[in-house]
Amino acid sequence: MVRRAAAAADLGVLDAEIAECFACPRLVEWREEVARVKRAAFRDQVYWGRPIPGFGNADAEIGILGLAPAAHGGNRTGRLFTGDRSGDVLFAALHRAGLANQALSVSIDDGLELRNTRIFPAVRCAPPDNKPTPTERDTCAPWFHRELELIRPTLKVVVALGAFAWGAWWPAMSAVYKVKAPVPRPKFGHGALVSLPGVPDLLGCFHVSQQNTFTGRLTPAMLDDVFARAKSLAGLA
Repeated sequence: MVRRAAAAADLGVLDAEIAECFACPRLVEWREEVARVKRAAFRDQVYWGRPIPGFGNADAEIGILGLAPAAHGGNRTGRLFTGDRSGDVLFAALHRAGLANQALSVSIDDGLELRNTRIFPAVRCAPPDNKPTPTERDTCAPWFHRELELIRPTLKVVVALGAFAWGAWWPAMSAVYKVKAPVPRPKFGHGALVSLPGVPDLLGCFHVSQQNTFTGRLTPAMLDDVFARAKSLAGLA
């Protein structure tokens, strides 16, 4: 898999390779079981049930780094944050920020387009309980590293959705940019900003999970502030 990721000449090739990955037995079993059993509301739909490629612009200035696809969201539709409540919140915020052409993301063919932005997860398969293991994270990392290499020429800022994504950034940064992570590593927090020479700025944001949005831990105004800041850091505002 490491060789396949490194050999991908462009994002199209990389996306196709990602979709054919079977490297993590537990994740393969889970994603396929979910796609077979289905949720009652989607019982008539054909689930994607495979790893999920990134989505967005090849020349993005802003990257959004997530945890992993949702079992009945991306794992069903084949596109990150599509067809679930988290995506409803995220894409509405991106639309308000002028980074998406529409506020809803319901299916892979719904016409959604991003502007100046690419979304990618640290782990490409839906994990049980939304909790990948450290081994699964590390096994999947070459896909993320290669995607980062391919968008590196334009990337200015990365928004890390949650502590897991924040933690996944440091080894990717070291692998791609050859810049060592600070010791101790900066702590994750909503609005936390790390600026290091020669690498994109890292901006923390609470994850757009229902647990955060339903409880008010993450509000639309807080998301608006994060994306306004990301646009400013990327020179888009």
